[in-house]
Amino acid sequence: MEKIKVDKILGSRRFSNYLWATVILVGGVNFFIVGISSYLKMYLDIRLLDLSLIFIPQGAIMTFYGMTGILISLFLWYTIIYDVGSGYNEFDNIAGKVIIFRLGFPGKNRILRLEYKIQEIYSIKISIKEGISPKREIYLKTKDKREIPLTKVGEPIGFSEIEKQAKEISKFLNVNLEGID
Repeated sequence: MEKIKVDKILGSRRFSNYLWATVILVGGVNFFIVGISSYLKMYLDIRLLDLSLIFIPQGAIMTFYGMTGILISLFLWYTIIYDVGSGYNEFDNIAGKVIIFRLGFPGKNRILRLEYKIQEIYSIKISIKEGISPKREIYLKTKDKREIPLTKVGEPIGFSEIEKQAKEISKFLNVNLEGID
C-alpha cells in the first residue's frame, strides 16, 4: 500500500486560456487600429475606405473597446505566464500530514501552502451544484468545520470521476466521505 499520494493541480496554463487570451488580443488590437485610423483618417484596411467612420462617436468607442480588449488579454497572459492556481495536494500517511500547495500572483503572498494533520480531518466532502454554472467540487473538511477545496478551477468534472477521486482520497486518509447519496 502506498504511503504518499500527490495530486497535481493544473493552473492557468490550459488550452482554453491560451485560446481566449489570443482571440481577445487579436480582436482588441483590430478594434484599436480601426479607432485610431478613424482619428488619423488613414485607413489601414481597404474595406474601411467605403465606410464613413468618424472618430466621434464610432472611432472613440472602438478605441475604447480595443484598449479594454488589450488590457483583458494582457491580464490573461499574465496569469498564464505565472501559472496562477497551479500546485498540488499531497497526502502523506507517513508524516500524518496533508499539504495543499497553490501558486498565486507575484508578491509576498504568491505561495499558498496549507498543512493539516490527518487527525484534524473530519471527512472528504463532495459538493455538486447543477444549473447554468455547474460546480462539482471536493472539499477537505476539518474537525473545526473548515472546508478547503481540493479540486481545480475550470470545467466541471464528470460525476463518476469526482466520485472516484473523492473515494480514493477518503480511503487513503481513512476518513468519512460526505455528499454521496
